[in-house]
Amino acid sequence: MLLTIDVGNTHTVLGLFDGEEVIEHWRLATDPRRTADEIAVVLQGLLAQSPLLKNADIGGIAICSTVPSVLNEMREMCRRYYGDVTAVIVEPGVRTGVPVRMDNPKEVGSDRIVNALAAINLFGGPCIIVDFGTATSFDAVSAKGEYIGAVTAPGIEISVDALAAAGAQLHKVELVRPRSVIAKNTVEALQAGIIYGFAGQVDGIVERMAAELADDPDDVTVVATGGYATLVSGEARSIDVHEPWLTLIGLRLIYNRNKPMN
Repeated sequence: MLLTIDVGNTHTVLGLFDGEEVIEHWRLATDPRRTADEIAVVLQGLLAQSPLLKNADIGGIAICSTVPSVLNEMREMCRRYYGDVTAVIVEPGVRTGVPVRMDNPKEVGSDRIVNALAAINLFGGPCIIVDFGTATSFDAVSAKGEYIGAVTAPGIEISVDALAAAGAQLHKVELVRPRSVIAKNTVEALQAGIIYGFAGQVDGIVERMAAELADDPDDVTVVATGGYATLVSGEARSIDVHEPWLTLIGLRLIYNRNKPMN
């Protein structure tokens, strides 16, 4: 089995593959203070408690991270606790098969390249990936499978926190769809502004990106992923498909490209 780990700024998502299928998954808070030993304890506890994995044999590990300090500890965790398992970490020198057409390719987060690889393999190109994480990221992938550019906007949770902090009579609310767009109370007014506001932002940015990406914008597939994708994807008209495991799938593909040949 292949263990995939996507370390984001806010959350860390882990998935266990049996072949091409995600058979188990977990979402944890990303804690940059957590040591390699602590990571190992958490990971082994999750594996031990899953009824699906009593006899799980981890044959490989694939990791990408946007948090350098956590990546260092993940590397040490693999060395100390899974030294006999092939570990592929997405970093310079790792084969991804995704050409990066940016002014400075080193600026592009590894998770965005991983997502691009997964999207082009699953849906073909051209495509736009909307990743609802700490930031809301829009990544453009050409028909040839090239990563050609991006848009980055403040994420949903950041925006909600900022609004609650700046408004004396405003507070954080449960992020669910309100009864109507025109709200009858403060809680639903906030919910409507957050959900429909971000849906409108997605549609507006995607429309402009698709016009630059392809002669016919209808040829562009728009893929949603990330922790808040379920919240917005149903309200954004431009989103074609929601793939919650896009990054994990990309990690599996990169692992297969880089694992030693037997």
